[in-house]
Amino acid sequence: MAQSYTEKSIRTLESYEHIRLRPGMYVGKLGDGSSPDDGIYVLLKEVIDNSIDEFAMGCGKKIEITLNDSSITVRDYGRGIPLGKVVDCVSKINTGAKYDSETFQKSVGLNGVGTKAVNALSSYFLVESVREGKCKAAEFAQGKLTKEHRVAASPDRDGTAITFIPDNELFGKFKFNLEYVEEMLWNYACLNSGLSMVFNGKTYKSEKGLFDYLERNLTGELLYPIVHLNGDDIEIAFSHGNHYGEDIASFVNGQHTTQGGTHLAAFREGIVRTIRDFYKKEFEAADIRASIVAAISIRVQEPVFESQTKVKLGSTEISPKGMTVRNFVVSFLKKELDNYLHRNQEVADSLLKKIQQSERERKELAGIKSLARDRAKKANLHNRKLRDCRVHLNTKDKKAEASSIFIVEGDSAAGSLTSCREVETQAVFALKGKPLNTYGLTKRVCYENEEFNLLQAALNIEDGLDGLRYNKVIIATDADVDGMHIRLLLLSFFLQFFPDLIRNEHLHILETPLFRVRNKKKTIYCYSEEEKDQALSELGQNPEMTRFKGLGEISSHEFKDFIGKDIRLETVTLSHLHDIDNLLSFYMGKNTPDRQKFIIDNLVVEKDLVNA
Repeated sequence: MAQSYTEKSIRTLESYEHIRLRPGMYVGKLGDGSSPDDGIYVLLKEVIDNSIDEFAMGCGKKIEITLNDSSITVRDYGRGIPLGKVVDCVSKINTGAKYDSETFQKSVGLNGVGTKAVNALSSYFLVESVREGKCKAAEFAQGKLTKEHRVAASPDRDGTAITFIPDNELFGKFKFNLEYVEEMLWNYACLNSGLSMVFNGKTYKSEKGLFDYLERNLTGELLYPIVHLNGDDIEIAFSHGNHYGEDIASFVNGQHTTQGGTHLAAFREGIVRTIRDFYKKEFEAADIRASIVAAISIRVQEPVFESQTKVKLGSTEISPKGMTVRNFVVSFLKKELDNYLHRNQEVADSLLKKIQQSERERKELAGIKSLARDRAKKANLHNRKLRDCRVHLNTKDKKAEASSIFIVEGDSAAGSLTSCREVETQAVFALKGKPLNTYGLTKRVCYENEEFNLLQAALNIEDGLDGLRYNKVIIATDADVDGMHIRLLLLSFFLQFFPDLIRNEHLHILETPLFRVRNKKKTIYCYSEEEKDQALSELGQNPEMTRFKGLGEISSHEFKDFIGKDIRLETVTLSHLHDIDNLLSFYMGKNTPDRQKFIIDNLVVEKDLVNA
């Protein structure tokens, strides 16, 4: 029977009500602070972005950030919000000066939304603006004005201070991770040379911009010194290493566009065209960009992003009725990189040697790839390693965003998961044992080892992520020593040969319950000793407690409970991907004294757990 649809069904929401009803539209996922893309960091970024825009307009060279538990304050020394508009600027959507391109010519926040979203999603929000010896302040709770202070005299310097506490009704028991905040501030400093970011008394400042950014994020070996190119509204830094894949960070008006966009596509095209012209040879684009590490930053008037979280640039022009982003970036590289290579022969020679090395490796693997593809096709006809789903990432179907593949150990776990999965979007790949330790091996192992050959064929990542068939690749192993070892071997394989899978946050670990605690009325799945103790206390006397030793022993109807909407996934991330060689050497190489000491220092034995 159809639901009633009358005038009473129509609602008009206040701006803060809409933001709180649909927070994901404004800050992406909510999260509790355990992931760098959780909403609390988006809130902080939105506030800092306004201060960065003041610096970009030549107003104020210092921004102070103070974190006290859950409360955070951002103080800049820019022009300050005009006192008569302080309340409107932080509470009324589509209110701000950034619609005036003369006042904020190349800012990040152009939609008049950012600070209002912070206000609406905070349990407490305080704005203070100082201009010419006078201060105006206002306080809010969940976007609603609770106290408006009168304009008063102030001895402080001009600027704006915003204090907020993310609302735990939305973010739960959240906690700011200092490392994530520091990483954000380093990025801001490197993208705004000469700006001082002071966080709880510690200063973050860069004089060389993207050169400092790359140098700070690189700990692996580079094949030649960082190439650093600067121009009006554009800055580029790059080099090549020995890792697999491409690592290119992109920024627009100081915003880290983690999903790239038109400027990143232009950089990838421009560097290929310039290098082909310089060496007068039609190298394969993949050979030129193999193992590249780079950063590009551009400034665009009135940028168009594909969402409020501004992670992908959609602009096609540098400014209204101006040169296209593509032509702007490609032309800059054609001139500046060509000049650089002519002036720096040693760099040009090293770059050529790297491209030729990539070319040789690609050709050597060509024959092996052909045999491996045939073997994978035949294997798929005769085994059940892959239980596929009906929707894939490269179909461009909306459901594809929810597509995932579980990599499990053995037929027992695969059977349990297959029988209860969501067939439309969830696939299962079964390993037949412990995979090979790939440390120290070349990419030939991806084709010559049957297990890895079938796995990369199932994922369709042989030629990069463009063909990736699943949005989430989920390692699902037992929570025992063997399961952890298999997990480590798989992580090593992906880290070494397909780091882009990790860089783009497609790789995850499935968290499975260690215990089931239940009585006649309720069942609780527990993922830690602490959760088990809490469940035992909650359910009272003599509840039944079961310890799960492996995924295969969990019944299919139970499996369904924790691979559905309440699935717990830990995203695999790594800040400095170019430390892969050292990382793999430490964990997967020979048993060195350093590793022995690490194991001893971090060893937890049964008696420790009992006494904990």
